[in-house]
Amino acid sequence: MRVAVYSGSFDPLHIGHLQILRRLQQGPQFDAIYLVVSPRSPFKPEEKDRNARERYEAAVKAVARHPELTKVRVDDIELTMPAPQYTFRTLDALRDREPDNEFTLVVGADNLAVFGGWREHARILLEFGIIVFPRRGFDCEALRADLLAENPDYRIRIAAMPLVDVSSTQIREGAAPDGLLM
Repeated sequence: MRVAVYSGSFDPLHIGHLQILRRLQQGPQFDAIYLVVSPRSPFKPEEKDRNARERYEAAVKAVARHPELTKVRVDDIELTMPAPQYTFRTLDALRDREPDNEFTLVVGADNLAVFGGWREHARILLEFGIIVFPRRGFDCEALRADLLAENPDYRIRIAAMPLVDVSSTQIREGAAPDGLLM
């Protein structure tokens, strides 16, 4: 089975995430999509750890409100893993748990811009590959080319989809319009 692994803090899950989930579900590219709620990114403050279970439960409820997301499963694997929850460890744990599945990581262009700083980024790109979604202010093709210059065997695909210009930070700070929650 081909599985897209869409990992993040999802604080909160919003319509931008929903659009990505819908896009991932279209067509035969993936048989399943795992929405992996991360306790805390190694790049973010410790406060995130405190509400990880609440964010996970909110994600489960949000996905349940969208019955069209038949391929999406909210996965709590990172909530059971010791910190730090580096992405390569999560992907390894998924592969150990489900050795017959093929996993591909889903990231936004903002993450692609800093991907070279991720732990084991080369191994992720070679063993799992990534699919990248557009974000305002980031040139996906140029970022992809920079990483491919490091190793042309990296598996990096750019998703063709319209830009959704909203972030969880904007929502938490009240800077985004109402009605953006999933």
